Amino acid sequence: MTQPSPESPEARHRRGRPALSRLRPSVRAIEVAKRVVVGTFNDGFTHAGNLAYLSLLTLFPFFIVAAAIARAFGRSDDSVHAVSAFLETVPAEVASVLQQPILDVLQARSGSLLWLGALVGLWTTTGFIETVRSILRQAYGVPFSRPFWEYRLGSIGLIVGSVVLLMVAFSLQVVLVGVEQLIYRALPFLAPYAAYLSIAKLFPALALLLALYILFYTLAPKRYRQSGCPKWPGAVATAGVWIGTTQLLPLTLDMLGGYDRTYGSLAGVMIALFFFYIVGLGVVIGGELNAALAETPEAALEGPTDEEKGKVA
Repeated sequence: MTQPSPESPEARHRRGRPALSRLRPSVRAIEVAKRVVVGTFNDGFTHAGNLAYLSLLTLFPFFIVAAAIARAFGRSDDSVHAVSAFLETVPAEVASVLQQPILDVLQARSGSLLWLGALVGLWTTTGFIETVRSILRQAYGVPFSRPFWEYRLGSIGLIVGSVVLLMVAFSLQVVLVGVEQLIYRALPFLAPYAAYLSIAKLFPALALLLALYILFYTLAPKRYRQSGCPKWPGAVATAGVWIGTTQLLPLTLDMLGGYDRTYGSLAGVMIALFFFYIVGLGVVIGGELNAALAETPEAALEGPTDEEKGKVA
C-alpha cells in the first residue's frame, strides 16, 4: 500500500486533531471538504487510472462468473439480465461498445469452458476488489495485516455474494412487474396503488447504490467498519458521480465533437476508459469522504491498535 492520506483518521489521531463533533457546523463542512480534497489529490488520480484499466479488464470475467453461478442455480437468463441492468447505468456510447462483445463471450462459454472461465474470472475480478480495499485502507490510514490469500478469499466471497444478491433482486423485480400488470388487467380498482410498484423501474439505480454501500462497508478496515463511522455518504457520493457522468458524458462528447477525430476506430474504447476513469475517481472520493467523517475508535487511543498487532483485518 502507498503512503496513507495525511488527513486519514489515523494521521489525525496521531496529531491530536479535534473531532468533528467539537467543531462549528460551518467549520466542520470546510474541514471535511479539506480532508476529501487532500486525500483525493494525494493519490486519487493514480488510483482512478488503475480502476479504469481494471474495470475494463475485469468486466468480462465478472459476467462469466455471474453466468456460471446463475447456471448452477438454474437461472441462466439472469446473466443476460445482469448485463442489461449494468448497461442501463452507463452512457449509451459505452453501452454500444460493450453490449455485443459481452453477450458474444457469454454465448461462447458453455460446459467445462464456462466453469474454467469462471475460475479464472474469479481471480481476475478479485484484483479489482483488492484495489478498492487498498484505496480504503490508504484513506483510513490502516495498513494491511493479514496474508494476501485471506483477503483474496474474502474478495471471492464478496463477488459470489453480489451475484446471488443480483439474482434475488432480479426475481423481486420480476415479481413486482408481474403484480403491477395483474392489477392493471384483472384488478383495475387497485390501479391507483399500482404506481407504488413502479419502484421496479428504479432497480438499476437502487442496485448500484446498494452494491456501492456493501463495497464500502465490507472493505473498510474492521475497526472502522464496526464503529459508528458512516459508510453511506461514500456510497451516495460515488453513485452521484456515476449517474452524473452517465447523464453528462454524452452532452460533453457532443460539445467536443466526439473522439473520432482523435482516436479513430478506437474512439468507443477510449470513451469507455474515460467513463471508468471518472467513476474510479468517484470511488476514491467516496472512500475519502467516509474516512473524512470517521473518527478513530476510542479503543485505539490506548497503545497499539489491533490492526498494528496483526490480530484483525
